[in-house]
Amino acid sequence: MINEIGELLIGLLVLFGAVLSVVSAFGLIRLPDVYLRSHAATKSATLGVLLILTGAFLYFMIYVEHTSAKLILGIIFVFITSPVAGHLNGRAAYRSGIPMWDKSRFDELRPVIQKEIEEHGLNRQSNTKTRGKQ
Repeated sequence: MINEIGELLIGLLVLFGAVLSVVSAFGLIRLPDVYLRSHAATKSATLGVLLILTGAFLYFMIYVEHTSAKLILGIIFVFITSPVAGHLNGRAAYRSGIPMWDKSRFDELRPVIQKEIEEHGLNRQSNTKTRGKQ
């Protein structure tokens, strides 16, 4: 009985993870700008990879009776680094001046960047302190 439940749970985890990875790939192809593509890549791919790794972990734990520290570390590593990397890529694209999609309704980062420029005298393009007239 427990083996059938384990098989079903593992199969569903891997299947949903694969579906989310395909949705992420579809989003990378179809979405119009770098910010939406980054969102698709980080959100769905992260959850997809986490579900697949969790399914693999449960498989080894239930059927092989082995607890894999590598899989646990992989789950933790992906959970922490993928959203942070996606956020930093989006912020770097914004600071580089890559335009948002023309149908985007909000630009919540603009006031933050303008405040940084006013407070620290940062130049948006070079990200260095402006020296005034030379």
